[in-house]
Parts: sequence; C-alpha cells; structure tokens
Amino acid sequence: MLKVCKFGGSSVAGADQFKKVRDIVLSDPDRRVVVSSAAGKRSPRDHKLTDLLYLCHAHLTYGVPGDEILATIRERFVEIRDELGLRYRIEDEFDALCAGLNRDTSVDELVSRGEYFTSKLLAEYLGFTFVDAVDCVFFTFDGQFDREKSDAAIAAALDKYERIVIPGFYGRSPTGKIKVMARGGSDISGALAAAAVNADVYENWTDVSGILMADPKIVADPRPIPKITFAELRELAFMGASVLHEDSILPVKEKGIPLNIRNTNCPEDPGTMIVENVAEEIEHDRPITGIAGRRNFTIITVMKRNITGTQVLRDALEILDRYHAAVEHITMGLDTFALVIATAALESNLYDVIADIQKVCQPDSVDIQDGIALVAAVGRKMTSRPGTSGRLFQALGQQGLNIRTIAQGADELSIILGVANSDFEKAIRVLYDGFAG
Repeated sequence: MLKVCKFGGSSVAGADQFKKVRDIVLSDPDRRVVVSSAAGKRSPRDHKLTDLLYLCHAHLTYGVPGDEILATIRERFVEIRDELGLRYRIEDEFDALCAGLNRDTSVDELVSRGEYFTSKLLAEYLGFTFVDAVDCVFFTFDGQFDREKSDAAIAAALDKYERIVIPGFYGRSPTGKIKVMARGGSDISGALAAAAVNADVYENWTDVSGILMADPKIVADPRPIPKITFAELRELAFMGASVLHEDSILPVKEKGIPLNIRNTNCPEDPGTMIVENVAEEIEHDRPITGIAGRRNFTIITVMKRNITGTQVLRDALEILDRYHAAVEHITMGLDTFALVIATAALESNLYDVIADIQKVCQPDSVDIQDGIALVAAVGRKMTSRPGTSGRLFQALGQQGLNIRTIAQGADELSIILGVANSDFEKAIRVLYDGFAG
C-alpha cells in the first residue's frame, strides 16, 4: 500500500498544526509522499503567507518598501522552526532571498517561496527528504504539465529516498524558471504526485471532515458524504458547491486512484472517499448524495407553434453565442423552449439578444424571467429509486415554493430545479430536511 498525502495551508499554519501533521503521517508507514501548501491562516484575522508574498511583489513592482511584510513572513517561519526545535537555518536562506529582490523578480519566483520554506521545515520535522518541485514538476512551453517527464522524476525521487516531501503550487518551465499554478495549485501537485507513483490512495488533508451534503452556511450541521463518485462531484462543483477544482482531480481520476478528503484537526474522521464507481453497498435509504445551487439566472422562453423540427432553437443558440452568453440548461416542449443563462452574461446585452431572437426566429412571443436560482439534487442512486423526482416536487410544493423550471441530465445524476432567488436558501433546506436530515 502506498499513500500520497497533501496538506493544505490551514494544516501547516503553525507549529501546533505541524505536530498534527507529523502524528498523522508517522501513524501510517504507507504515507510515504507528502505534498505541502504554504503556511496558511492561524486565525480569522491572520494572513496566508501566499497573500503576503503577492503583496510583497506588488510593493516591488511599484517601488514601495516591503520590509515590514518580509519581516512578518520571516518571523512566521523562524517561529515554527524554533517551536519545533528544528536545526534548519531558515533565516540565512530567507535573508539571501530578500537581498536579491528587485523590480525584475518574477511574481512566480517570489510567491513560490511560501511552499518552498514550509516544505523544507516539514521535511526536517518528519524526517523525510525534501525534493524541490522545480526538480520534479515540469511544464511545457504552452503552460501545460509535462506529465511524462514529471511522472518519471517524482517516481525516481521516491525510489531513491523512500519518503519525500514536495512543495505544492509550483514547478519548472522549459526555460528553467519557476512557474506557479492557479490558486489551489497544491491540490493539483498532490494529485500529480499520486498519479506519478501509482498510489493506492491519495489523501487530501484540509480543515473539514470531507465534503458536506449541503452548504453549512445554509443548512446547520449538514452530514458529510461518506462516498461519492467523480461524476457526482463534478455535478456538485458545477452547481456551486465548494469542492475540489476539476483540474486537481483529473490526474488521479485518470489512474482510478481513490481520493480521500480528510480533516487534519479530526484525523479519526473517515472523511469523504471519491471514487470512479461505487458497487452498490447497503448504506442508507437516501437517494441524494448532495445538494448545491447558484443564484442569479435568467430564463428566456421562446414560443412558436410547432417549433419542434425547425431550426429556431439552433438560431437562438447561435445568437447567444455571438453575445458570449453561455446557456446553462435547455428545456423544450411542443411549442416552446426555455434557455437558462447566467444573468451576468446578459447584463448589458439582454435587449439586443431579445431583439435578434425576434428578428431571426420570428417567434409568437418571448418571455423573460430573471431573479432565478438553480438548485440541484445530485445522486447516483436516484435512477434506482422510483418516485424521487415526485418527492422532490412534493417537498417544495408543501412549503409553498414555486418551481420555475426543471432539468434532468441524460445520465440522471441530477435533477435541477429553478426557484426564485428569494427562495434559494429555503429550497435547499427543504430538500436537505426531506432527503438527508
């Protein structure tokens, strides 16, 4: 068994968190590869080191002294080192970095030092070997990952050193310069490492005990999801759930490696296991895996007698494409079709779009509804539970919630309901209480 562990910024925010990480990693000898983010916030009023480093670069760019910010960052690292009793003379390397900073210092080089120094401290504390990301994570000239070269380098490092720590968030460009990823890039680094060494499990350690069935800002103490498929996760993410970005999942999804979301502060919690397929286990009678949604959509309904079989829908879609307004969902009847579009995409062009639809499509009428929220009930088990959609509609109707539109994917993984923006949170709570509470 081989496990790759990625620890987020909250997991390495200070010496106390480092101790939790050490206990987790050393409690299981199968945890041989660790990927670390930069030290994050220790409290709500604290700052992430990555944010401070971005701020430092902004000061450099505009010729504003950033000595106080650099001193704060240096102090954080030294404090962690001293509290853990480590020997790494981090101040020497940090001071050398500061001495070389100027307006020509790249933002990627400077910002990457958060992960770099955090990982060097963590490697010594764990007794693992530090392997710099510039030596094992590579990009091509078009900014994509060089998977073949990166996989070979990460696998070779593990073969050579047995237990390694790799900084997340950055790698090396073909020119030899440091290149950082988008925010959340450490998740991608962790998945890349897991895929490179063909891990049996990829553990992503953060500050929550897995993925929750609903937004905790809307539903009080929602249940964690014990097991979810990659397809279900994608549906929830698309509908606005705060879950891992798709890019950070793809490497392990391609290799069929299970991804376990765990809580550094509650390591005994099993978290959420994300897998490609689930052999139907005897679990519970809930057909819904999770509930998510987004506000602020507009529905354009086009009515024209015997619209089926004509090219009116195609013409309408081409018009929206010209205005760069992506259609989220389409529902169609004998004489009508309805297009669901993010209101922001139509903000300055709505009346131009309607005018073009009327000119080109020559409909009997066009109706506009704005202030619409979409709520999705996602679950792989809905297809095997007859009457699920009826129960959904009934639950909302009993609470006086009016459904403005309904859409269901061909794979039947989700049922998407449109309600008024003002009913958004109530709709999520009603569905949660009816199917998960």
